[in-house]
Amino acid sequence: MSHSHRVLVTGAGGFIGHHLVTYLKKLGYWVRGVDMKRPEFCRTDADEFMVLDLRRWENCVRATGGVEEVYALAADMGGMGFISANHAQILHNNALINLHTIEAARQNGVKRYLYTSSACVYPEYRQTETNVTPLREEDAYPAQPQDAYGWEKLMTERLCTHYREENGLETRIVRFHNIFGPFGTWTGGREKAPAALCRKVAVAKLSGNPRVEIWGDGEQTRSFCYIDDCTTGIYKLMRSDYAEPLNLGQDRMVTINELADMIAQLAGIEIVKVHVPGPQGVRGRNSDNTRLRQVLNWEPEISLEEGLARTYAWIEQQVRAGIATAAEAGTPAK
Repeated sequence: MSHSHRVLVTGAGGFIGHHLVTYLKKLGYWVRGVDMKRPEFCRTDADEFMVLDLRRWENCVRATGGVEEVYALAADMGGMGFISANHAQILHNNALINLHTIEAARQNGVKRYLYTSSACVYPEYRQTETNVTPLREEDAYPAQPQDAYGWEKLMTERLCTHYREENGLETRIVRFHNIFGPFGTWTGGREKAPAALCRKVAVAKLSGNPRVEIWGDGEQTRSFCYIDDCTTGIYKLMRSDYAEPLNLGQDRMVTINELADMIAQLAGIEIVKVHVPGPQGVRGRNSDNTRLRQVLNWEPEISLEEGLARTYAWIEQQVRAGIATAAEAGTPAK
């Protein structure tokens, strides 16, 4: 398949953005990637990569110039440990990024604009039980997101809707539900639960110490969607005529304890789960994919087990490499 379209992916140095650039290149698009940093774990496939801070207006004008479509993924974000402790920073930075990027896109004549929102927009009062009712798109209101991250996402969803209604910019809005996979942050505090648990299990395997720490009682529930399904869903939504927010995730709910056991089985070890205090987010969250199936005639296809197998294998490689590097330097491995 060949396309003459020139597209922009913001956040192209991050996990989902990096994978999306590769996906779009395989479809034949000319792709510009923009981020404050280049991808950490492998080279970008972008035709052009600009290192820009999109909190600054002039950089957004540069980034959106000469492209027909924008996939807006740039955000200051991370796992629950990060987003629960950096409310002011997240709200400030992400508001600047999104306000500037969509207006610059409008001024530069961009035709389509896809905004990546999050399941964090859903109200805390709908997510207080582990056996939670799957979240439908209309459940976002009356609004009560748990964190500043969710509030800013919800505000920008409204911004996209008004730009479509008043300025004629074709906007699309996707709500991610816990996307995971290789080539993403796996250590340092910004990693999400699947990556953190893969790292902890790999360390347990390679060190011979079976203890794996889990925040809270581990009975909190989530659904997890593999990155290849995520990029497919993003593209299908961009090409559709559906302008309202749409969930993108798996609808299979598991506990964090179950997730840890699944990863340990993949690693071929038995672990001892040690429950410790830490941020847990909402008690339960799952995606209702009814509308996703109706709108796109598609839903995520890669099983949690298959996605975890690919992700764990990559993260174990990173942990092994870190141990080897530390041994050569004569310093303890972290």
